[in-house]
Amino acid sequence: MCNTNTTTAAPASMASPDDKNPLLSPGHIYLTLLPLPKASGLSDKAQALKSFASQPPQKPSITAPASPNHQLQLRLPSPSETLKEAGSLFRLSFPIALTALLLYSRSVLSMLFLGSLGDLPLAAGSLAIAFANITGYSVLSGLSLGMEPLCSQAFGANQPRLLSLTFYRTVLFLLCSSLPIALLWLYMSRILLFLGQDPDITALAQTFLLFSLPDLLSFSLIHPIRIYLRSQGVTRPLTAAAAFAAALHLPANYLLVIRLHLGAPGVAAAAAASNLALLLCLLPHVPRGPTAECLGGWGPLARLAAPSCASVCLEWWWYELMILLCGLLPDPRPAVASMGVLIQTTALVYVFPSSRRSASASPRASATSLAPTARLGPGFRPPSPFSWPPLWASPPWYSPLE
Repeated sequence: MCNTNTTTAAPASMASPDDKNPLLSPGHIYLTLLPLPKASGLSDKAQALKSFASQPPQKPSITAPASPNHQLQLRLPSPSETLKEAGSLFRLSFPIALTALLLYSRSVLSMLFLGSLGDLPLAAGSLAIAFANITGYSVLSGLSLGMEPLCSQAFGANQPRLLSLTFYRTVLFLLCSSLPIALLWLYMSRILLFLGQDPDITALAQTFLLFSLPDLLSFSLIHPIRIYLRSQGVTRPLTAAAAFAAALHLPANYLLVIRLHLGAPGVAAAAAASNLALLLCLLPHVPRGPTAECLGGWGPLARLAAPSCASVCLEWWWYELMILLCGLLPDPRPAVASMGVLIQTTALVYVFPSSRRSASASPRASATSLAPTARLGPGFRPPSPFSWPPLWASPPWYSPLE
């Protein structure tokens, strides 16, 4: 029962000023709920209110329920509500799954062209992709996940300006992170030779990776655009862009590999061209131009990006390290090539679970849980960024996108 009688507010006002509590901040109203028996009449309720008003004020505390009758009862959803929620998840997850399948088809097509060139190009491409995933793609994908809770919170609180600032801060953050990654790619051959890899495979893998350098720029924009759109429940533009990039991938490989005889570097150049086409299709959906404000305020983004990047890298590296270990075998060419094909094949298993997970983490839930932050005022303290669960990235395949 909610007490609104003016006589009960008097004891609270007579509390000693020295009796302070950090939970009681100015500008907040605290209501006391009294559990009363259902069969009690009006006289019993009035008596209970008078007895409560006569008691001295006490500090607010959180206690466990005294009896099972006072425990919070959770209502299970009805079958109609369950079907409605399942339909909503399907409408969100289907475009994401279709996008992942289109991007996966590009990876399979690249491996087919590499395999048609022989064991050495296939092994070199697999080794280059493994090194790129370890040092580049996994890092960019993990760092970009730091913007996901920030964008969902901004969208749920109806703050488009904060949503745009988070997007451009993430783009600048990824572009700055791409500079040391590019240096690692330039010196990949020295690193792999130091690790005991085959010289012939390493030399061709170095050339393959040099043609993949434009991917660092493409993914520094593609990942933030993907999260920016998905945090608002917009998935169709990414699906259409992925379809266009997949349609362009086959003729690009045929032109560069078959007609121009570029070999394994032609496969890398075709993948970079299709990623650039994907980016160009998504550019019309970016927010308005950046401002000078996006140059600062990177603290919350960095605190969220660091654990997300660590979790993604740990997941991806277990797969890619197997390719590097295969390069230490006595006959590394077939071992590295077959492991690359195996990883590409098993990556298909991740497509549908990751799509369902992405739909479950959509702004439908984020807007519901985070929208009240816009109404709680300046006294509200959101939870620590490290209390949010890490959002895992997509499985480790070439040119990964979720």
